[in-house]
Amino acid sequence: MRKGASVATEITASAARDPEGFAAYKIAVLVPCYNEAVSIAQVVTDFRAALPEAAVFVYDNNSRDGTADAARAAGAEVFEEKRQGKGFVVRRMFNDVEADLYVLVDGDATYDAPSVRGMIARLLADRLDMVVATRVDQAKAAYRAGHRTGNRLLTGFVASVFGPRFNDMLSGYRVFSRRFVKSFPMLSGGFEIETELTIHALELGLAVAEIETPYYARPDGSASKLNTWRDGYRILSTIFQLYRTERPLSFFGALGVALAIAAMGLALPIVITFLETHTVPRLPTAVLATGMMLAAFLSIAVGLVLDTVTRGRREMKLLAYLSHRAPGEERRRPL
Repeated sequence: MRKGASVATEITASAARDPEGFAAYKIAVLVPCYNEAVSIAQVVTDFRAALPEAAVFVYDNNSRDGTADAARAAGAEVFEEKRQGKGFVVRRMFNDVEADLYVLVDGDATYDAPSVRGMIARLLADRLDMVVATRVDQAKAAYRAGHRTGNRLLTGFVASVFGPRFNDMLSGYRVFSRRFVKSFPMLSGGFEIETELTIHALELGLAVAEIETPYYARPDGSASKLNTWRDGYRILSTIFQLYRTERPLSFFGALGVALAIAAMGLALPIVITFLETHTVPRLPTAVLATGMMLAAFLSIAVGLVLDTVTRGRREMKLLAYLSHRAPGEERRRPL
């Protein structure tokens, strides 16, 4: 009887310490870093306090300011990725780290660590594959006007093409299921990684959600690595390339229609002149119009062929995704 009472007391105490049951899962906090010595220790400390069930992994990307040493001293497991770029770092982390649940967060101490428990709880409760932290800035300096405007424009463009599922497409704070991480065919190498993550989820119709979280200014002495124009161009270029790859019929069909309209605009005066005089006074223009019309038909044909190829690729992605267990059914730690 005493033994039974002791076991019951232990179970009750365990439930009080971990009401959400997170200890049953292997959770990894992934922090990509480049020259974040000023803030990385705070990030590691905050997430170890907010989520003691998790292991914190910091991947240093050729930092020259002692970022790796600061992270190691704060209690993180530290590794290196020599290829420069956030996308390469995230790719390495997704490949290397084995877990049931993954938290991806920047190492600049701008994201709210305590919000992670709510994000994980939402992912498990609703059996989602990704939960994105929508940033709510807590200070004027936290979110620069140029970055905010660029984020809205890019998010709006993606919503118009792939569907309106996100309000903060470029957030660097996310929680993933294992099956999302291990089936994600990452291609980008820089800050456009968030765009690729978002469009992958939209394209496959995965279960996702957003949760509003506080967003803070960087600590004094810490500098942003983002360049509004350069990185904005790279993100827009990534969206364009993904649109061409994932929506080839729309992309090449629109191009074909534009070429056909231009060809008809050039050909119409020539046709009218021919009907009136039975001559073709502007032969080069006629040849150009003919060539443009042929290019229009060719563009539409290419779109139809690539659309079939894209459907096959999408089916392969879904099969890779479905080969992993759903959130809440992953391999649990022995209790």
